[in-house]
Amino acid sequence: MEKMLVVVFDNEAKAYEGARSLNQLDTEGSITIYAEAVIKKNADGAVSVLRTDGDFPVRTIGGTAIGSLIGALGGPVGFGIGALAGSFAGMLGDLYVAGVNTDFGVDAAAALTPGKCAVVADVSEEWVTPVDSAMETAAGVVFRSLRSTVEDDQRARDVAELKDEIAQLKAEHAKAQADRKAKLQARIDSVNAKIQEKLDQAKQRSEQIKGETEAKVQALQQKAAKAQGDAKKAIDARIAQLRGEYEERSRRLKGLAAEQLRKAAAQLEK
Repeated sequence: MEKMLVVVFDNEAKAYEGARSLNQLDTEGSITIYAEAVIKKNADGAVSVLRTDGDFPVRTIGGTAIGSLIGALGGPVGFGIGALAGSFAGMLGDLYVAGVNTDFGVDAAAALTPGKCAVVADVSEEWVTPVDSAMETAAGVVFRSLRSTVEDDQRARDVAELKDEIAQLKAEHAKAQADRKAKLQARIDSVNAKIQEKLDQAKQRSEQIKGETEAKVQALQQKAAKAQGDAKKAIDARIAQLRGEYEERSRRLKGLAAEQLRKAAAQLEK
């Protein structure tokens, strides 16, 4: 199962020790790490990225699930994660992209107090004991959350709400006096622009998700080629799960765009 991990440590040395332990578990096949970063919470509450590891399939963190999670934990100055990083609204947006629930983000952010460090990782993990045992040895506090499609659900709700708003405005426009029609039409145009923005974001995220998934699958296939027996079966199962999750997300995001195109065509026919 794909999960996001945040392991909080009292200092930088402990965080690097924890990162090495996670890397060892990846080498052994106990977990699969897709992306990893070591971060530190500064005195002003912002987060600094101390190190990212380029040995894993997701080699950049900007715009990815792990990058968004880092943004939710504070947002490094100048890193460009989350337009509202540091605010509650910005945190929620970052959590949606990271695919984790609000409680996980709030708890991890609260534990990462100024001066402390953390290892943030996007992993596949079938059982929790290897990570928990290794992090206890390194004096780290583990927070984990299953990846979900919260982002997709929220975007679909946003589009549905905007469509409802347009329907209400159009109904009012049809009955309005001439001096009100122009103002109502301007609002309709504004809401339509917001819908298009949501659809453009969905398309962009679909491409990002596709790239991440392909990189993860390739990395797992390389491991599977060297594995045997139960270890190979476990890796093959992870590959199948990743592909299934991507296909489902892609279908939902494409469906959102297709629905909007059908609506637009219907409007043109009127």
